[in-house]
Amino acid sequence: MREDGIFIGIEVDDAAASDEALAGKLAEVCPVDIFAAPVDSQQGVRIVAENIDECVLCRLCLDAAPPGAVKVLKLYDNEALLA
Repeated sequence: MREDGIFIGIEVDDAAASDEALAGKLAEVCPVDIFAAPVDSQQGVRIVAENIDECVLCRLCLDAAPPGAVKVLKLYDNEALLA
């Protein structure tokens, strides 16, 4: 799953995207609410598209997820990955 803002893109591996525990953890750690906890009919990771460009490149989502499960792409820098 991938959602792009103007400056930032967020990509979540399909296997990780269905993980409810990971979804809750991402929603908890993101200071600008890019990730939201699942709602009734939806399980797994939800990306809040209108918040993507609020990303402060803090890496908290990368640290909370298994390696490679979440990618932050700098669209303004030829889609360079936040490492």
